[in-house]
Amino acid sequence: MNNDATSTTITAIRNANTRRKAMTRIPATRMTKSIIKILLEEGFLKSVVEHKENGKNFSDVRLKYFGKKKEPYIAAIRCISKPGLRIYSDRQRIPKILGGMGITILSTSRGLITDREARRRKIGGEILCHIW
Repeated sequence: MNNDATSTTITAIRNANTRRKAMTRIPATRMTKSIIKILLEEGFLKSVVEHKENGKNFSDVRLKYFGKKKEPYIAAIRCISKPGLRIYSDRQRIPKILGGMGITILSTSRGLITDREARRRKIGGEILCHIW
């Protein structure tokens, strides 16, 4: 059983994206809901439906594709911080992914935010993942 909600979410989205699945189911926690909300706002996901099954909460995430060949909007999604090695960054060293084309999700004192929002607010934090 994996206890890292971030890596579970990212891996489920990456695997569904690789297999060109229309939907994937992710256990709903506050952390996973925040990650999914950011991906939805940034346009990487189509929609999210939350439901309860056997007393547990789940989020059904619909992935977004374009073209006849169903090319995914998410080209790559990588987990950076892990339970055994946390990666932190101050506001000056937050990485830009593909020159600003991708996003970095950071865990800060103000919650989960993107790299652009962290630069705007002038705060740093733990780098959770890169998406492009």
